[in-house]
Amino acid sequence: VFLIGKKAIGFIRRFAGRSFERAGVEAGASKFLKSLIEVCLYGILVFMIAGQLGLNTASLVTILGTASLALSLSLQGTLQNFAGGVLLLLVKPFKVGEYIICPEGEGTVSMIGLVYTTLLTADNKRITIPNGSLANSTVTDVTAMEKRRLDLLVGIGYQADIKAAKEILERSFREHPLICKEEDITVFVDSLGDSAVTLGVRGW
Repeated sequence: VFLIGKKAIGFIRRFAGRSFERAGVEAGASKFLKSLIEVCLYGILVFMIAGQLGLNTASLVTILGTASLALSLSLQGTLQNFAGGVLLLLVKPFKVGEYIICPEGEGTVSMIGLVYTTLLTADNKRITIPNGSLANSTVTDVTAMEKRRLDLLVGIGYQADIKAAKEILERSFREHPLICKEEDITVFVDSLGDSAVTLGVRGW
């Protein structure tokens, strides 16, 4: 029973690995899920062997159930973060290398672990965020899309030539190598302040 079960578990683990790979599951999540499947199957195999040997499996189930309940209660927060990590790796709302903004901070994602996610801020500080809170909060992925709109506000004096200022702003955008020339560039009067006229300019 053990030898047949071991071969069957190896086959199922390899099949699951190929399925996760075809589905595009992250390497960390794939490794964890394969290990989880293997542990569960070996648990079933142990109970099958115990039944063949005439042992009382009901007592084993009761002991394991009680131990699992006590462990889950004592590690409730960690398990929540663990579940959040698995969810992030499966759903993939953001990836390593992308810049995100969340209630806990903002920065470039340097690592997505099973319990914590690490961000590097613009001033090179490291933020470690529990996955439980990340999975249950609003996350803005700044660099997910191929292009983004740039909005700038520029103040000019009331005595200045607004038409000339608009032409300068539009020309600055059109001549910049990172601005998409096929997209619209908009220059407009945003507001009238106490000492300046605020012009807005938008480009992609």
